[in-house]
Amino acid sequence: MAPRSGRVITAALGAALCLWIWSLAGVLFVIRWTSLERPALVQPRPFVRGEMRVGVDASYPPFAVATSDDLWGLDIDLARALGDHLRTPVRFVNLGFDGLYDALLTEQVDVLISALVVNPAQMDRVAYTRSYFDAGLVLVAPAESDVDTMNNLPGRTLTLELGSEAQGEANRWLRRVLPFDIAPYETPAAALDAVRLGSSDAALVDQISARLYVREHPDWRVRQSVVTHTLFAIAVRADQPRVFAAVNRALDLLEADGTLRTIIERYL
Repeated sequence: MAPRSGRVITAALGAALCLWIWSLAGVLFVIRWTSLERPALVQPRPFVRGEMRVGVDASYPPFAVATSDDLWGLDIDLARALGDHLRTPVRFVNLGFDGLYDALLTEQVDVLISALVVNPAQMDRVAYTRSYFDAGLVLVAPAESDVDTMNNLPGRTLTLELGSEAQGEANRWLRRVLPFDIAPYETPAAALDAVRLGSSDAALVDQISARLYVREHPDWRVRQSVVTHTLFAIAVRADQPRVFAAVNRALDLLEADGTLRTIIERYL
């Protein structure tokens, strides 16, 4: 019986050793497999022509301006940053503003990046990305002032551009609150001059004008309060969901990493 028991023990030890060796081999295989570098999965490109064709009206500084040999502006830098994120070359197609949507819908361009205001009337044919800039009206007052909303205007003087959207908005507020004085000027800059020089309590101007003016007068400390929203967004054909998703996602990333803010502050 002893020899047989020895053979059983030997066989059991051999099986255990064999199992241990196979287990060790399996562990080493998994470690080696997971450490191997593999090529990234190739994602289908949203732009079938291998480039992002951007429709732009390059006659609207500081968003887009055409020079003799190039384009520059906020929208131009934004398009190039999007192209970098999407790893796609960018080609600009300079168009008149009235021809932008026609160029998009007839596939002459892939996207429109041209200070476009979101237009509900276009939404059956066009998809708009999230907004990248708000050009709405802002109330501008000296930093030490307590005028931070339109509700604080009664008994004060408000300057604005004659015949502008700001004048229409001020007239609407006159029907909501106690009277205040309106002093119209020829330009938003002149309206802001009046506030800076102390002849008015506040100015109502679009955010582009406010940013440019404050940029030119860096020593003037102001407070700005948003009154209305005018959202600029990128337009894509509604039948191109992959293009829309790719551009919208890239725009999110540009905001998250601070690139969008850097571009805006470069010009405004």
